[in-house]
Amino acid sequence: MKNIETNRIENKELLNEDFEQEVIAFLNYREGGTIYVGIRKNGEVVGIEDVDLTQLQIKDRIKNNIQPSTLGLFDVVVETIDDKDVIKVIISSGTEKPYYLRKKGRTPEGCYVRVGSSKERMTEIMIDDMYAKRVKHTLKEIDSPRQELTFNQLKYIMKNMD
Repeated sequence: MKNIETNRIENKELLNEDFEQEVIAFLNYREGGTIYVGIRKNGEVVGIEDVDLTQLQIKDRIKNNIQPSTLGLFDVVVETIDDKDVIKVIISSGTEKPYYLRKKGRTPEGCYVRVGSSKERMTEIMIDDMYAKRVKHTLKEIDSPRQELTFNQLKYIMKNMD
């Protein structure tokens, strides 16, 4: 069985240095996507030797090397294809775009998006536009259920919090 790359599927023979870039591209893509580790670019299934270790490495790399937090946006599962174990990384479209490499920051060197069957660096304008569309969750924008509070009441509440 051949597993062909598309706008939603990326194949990786091994867990290599650009893995996080591919994850970021799917997080920033409107539909998310799937990365198969253990499948060559041409779709040939080669499998993974140590699936437990590789799964752990994948989870750690996504969690530690990508900002903002990706918790709840990806899943890592083992699948058997052609009698070989491969790892399927399912990535949702992120809610706090743009996502980026922690060590490169929110720059064209750290932000990627999926274009066709490959990842591309984002431009400054794309990054700024994506960031501007982000839903803002600041305290000043959240309505208080009790609008009638006074500063004296707040002072009393704060003083008695111990």
